[in-house]
Amino acid sequence: MTADWYFDFISPYAFLHFHRLREIENRLGVRMKPVLFGAILDHWGQLGPAEIAPKRQHTYRQVHWMARRRGLPFKGPEAHPFNPLKLLRLAIHLEVTPQIVERLFRFVWQQGFIPENEAAWRELTGELGVQDADERIARAEVKGALRANTEAAIAAGVFGVPTLVMDGRLFWGDDSTEMVLDYLDNPAPFHRDEARIATLPVAAVRRGSKAGSGP
Repeated sequence: MTADWYFDFISPYAFLHFHRLREIENRLGVRMKPVLFGAILDHWGQLGPAEIAPKRQHTYRQVHWMARRRGLPFKGPEAHPFNPLKLLRLAIHLEVTPQIVERLFRFVWQQGFIPENEAAWRELTGELGVQDADERIARAEVKGALRANTEAAIAAGVFGVPTLVMDGRLFWGDDSTEMVLDYLDNPAPFHRDEARIATLPVAAVRRGSKAGSGP
């Protein structure tokens, strides 16, 4: 069995979940798919966690605590939110290997840089052996691959990152790891739950709600 893991370097929860993927990868193959989280938010008409002031504070407080509990070095970027496009495209240019994904997450969440930091960006791309990085990651095939990943995520119903899509089912967030493992052990209870969820009526709808709408 294989699964698609949709992520964006802008997300601290994706950083944390990346370091838990090994708990899943010994049970199924995982394909890493960089996506533009902002485009997913736009599709569903959502604000990101860092765009709601109290949630932004909670998010930073929580992810520092989570990293500390797991013994992961964690600094956080020099500014957040930031534009992750260059990192996403660089990952695609370098074929989205686990080693590259880990290095780019470390650039942001452990070293504390963002792509707009020109000196740090030049040092990173030089370390990775990418000459003329800005030109290379602006190529049509790189942009097209990121766009295709993002469109595939939306088509699958992905609404946040990180999300693991397996068997047509979405497992959203760092805290879904145990849920994935339970599903791999015994999917039958999930099937029963979904039969109930599929017929659960909506009793109230707020203006602008997309409850019940498909991808």
